[in-house]
Amino acid sequence: MAYSNPTAPSKVETPKGAAIFMVGAVLLLWVLEAIDTVLLNALDRLGIHAQEPLGWVGIFFAPFLHLGFGHLIANTLPLLVLGFLILVGRGGALRMAWATLITAISSGLAAWLLTPAHTVIVGASGIVFGWLTYLMARGFFARDVKSIVISIAVFLVYGSVLFGVFPTAAGVSWQAHLGGAIGGVLAAWLMHRRAVSKPTAYAR
Repeated sequence: MAYSNPTAPSKVETPKGAAIFMVGAVLLLWVLEAIDTVLLNALDRLGIHAQEPLGWVGIFFAPFLHLGFGHLIANTLPLLVLGFLILVGRGGALRMAWATLITAISSGLAAWLLTPAHTVIVGASGIVFGWLTYLMARGFFARDVKSIVISIAVFLVYGSVLFGVFPTAAGVSWQAHLGGAIGGVLAAWLMHRRAVSKPTAYAR
């Protein structure tokens, strides 16, 4: 008789599966940008319209859209690397989904509220910042060796990127970066804070 192991990782949480999934996800972004180029950037109008009453709806579309292939290229490698590390880490696909959702909402709301009016914000960089801070904060909250090693490695490689939460370049949404970074820490705290809780004491 065969038994299944409920704790075994799903296919997408294995290194090979995670790599295939992330390549497919990023490829989708490239296909969408190709379609947007053919449509003369018409899809970009689905992004976040800062400070407009219904402009926040673009929160759910903005991460899939980019202002040209140069913009997309800048996000491609960080998305592949950080997404892969989340998938093969603690919690795998489910926690990645929650981290992405929390980050997208936090990044999008910050961009919508803080960006000057009459500006449209698109791009996955808010997700990049969220995944980055999620991975770094996860090691602190989870307190297991694998997560801590990944946190340190991510900080050493991508830590300097965090300067993007400050207004350093025109046309770059530091507001979305800041919101994404906050969302990543929030997601790590929500999903991993139990790991640092004090154990319950019992007496007899």
